[in-house]
Order: sequence, then structure tokens, then C-alpha cells
Amino acid sequence: MSVNETMSANETPASLRVGVLLSGEGTSLENLFERIDAGEVPATVAVVISSKENVGGLRRAERRGVPAVAIPRKRHRDLGEFIDLFHAELEKHGVEFVALLGFLSVFELRGKFEGRAINVHPALIPAFSGKGFYGHKVYDAVFEKGVKVTGATVHFADEEYDRGPIILQEAVPVLEDDTVETLSARVQAAERRLVPEAIRLFAEGRLEIDPQRRVRIKNPD
Repeated sequence: MSVNETMSANETPASLRVGVLLSGEGTSLENLFERIDAGEVPATVAVVISSKENVGGLRRAERRGVPAVAIPRKRHRDLGEFIDLFHAELEKHGVEFVALLGFLSVFELRGKFEGRAINVHPALIPAFSGKGFYGHKVYDAVFEKGVKVTGATVHFADEEYDRGPIILQEAVPVLEDDTVETLSARVQAAERRLVPEAIRLFAEGRLEIDPQRRVRIKNPD
């Protein structure tokens, strides 16, 4: 299938073709759709792939006519085979850039998406990050340590959990009466600001990784 055959009705040929990987309800995906519709992000979502079946993220994609594919991890014991299927779908839909938005599985770049894949994490990396830190486990650790500030991070994905070069961060205060629900709501609001901005900067060619693996944001031409 050619790229043109998979283009959506409102896509322009110059749009960055984004593949979204997720495992849940897809609130960040919905926000990305809205930012694209508003003309704020020069991109299109080419395909949405989930590591779980029957999740909200797939339904959100289907409602917009975006290809939605479930590749359940539990059905594929062999990790290599599981990741092969993801890469096959990304190639099929002409994906140029990958956004991991609440993707609770392993994804290998395999030389195809180095510097072309991002992940969002609900803390200020390097704090409360790495293997085992996801979802409520991050917030539980925040409360246990008694920190006064946490936040959200968007970073380039690499072969290690939460260790790729940081693109954007936003601090979120931890209030005295916060619960997991109230704090996560504010962190997720920060994520919804950061993810579209990171994709926009990439699409505009404004992100550069220096030899120290720090991300430089170039001024617009």
C-alpha cells in the first residue's frame, strides 16, 4: 500500500506521518487529534497501534477514520515476533515518526526510528523513572518521597526505559491535599501541552541532539 493510499481526507502531502503506540484510553491521542485539527501541529496520525485489545484509544482512532490495530502482547510470547508486527504496521502506513503515548510494553527502534520516536513520562526525568515506574506507581513514589514538585517529560525514546534525550519538561507542584487523582490530572494536563509541542518542533526541523545527548531547540528560520 502506498503512502497516498493511506492518507486521510484532511491530510496534506507535507504532513509528518505519525504512528501512535498506546495501551489505554488514548486521552493524549485525542488531544493530539484536536491540536492537529486546530492547525497547531503540521502532522497527521497515520495509524494507532495498541498492545491491548478493546481499549479507548483504538475507538478514538476508529471514530476519526484512522487505521486502528490491536497487537495484544499476551498473544505473542516471543518479544521479537511481537515487535516485528508493530514495525510491519508502521511500514505499511508510511510512518515517519512514532509517539509512545501511554504505551505499556517494549518497543525496539531497530535502526529505523532513532531520533524519530518520543515517549511521555509523568514525572521530571530522571526522578521517578525507569523500569517499573508507570501509571499510579509513579505517583505513589512521589507521595512516598514527599517531594514538592513533580511534572511531565517528553523525551526521545531509545532502547532503555525513560533514558532518551529530554525534549521538553513542565513542572507541576505537589499540593498538601493532593491525591493520586488530583495530581495525575494536573500532570496529564501538562502532558497534553508538551506532546503536541514536541511533535510540532520535530516536524518543523527544530530539534537537534548534540554530542552530549542534549536536545537543542533551534530558532525558527
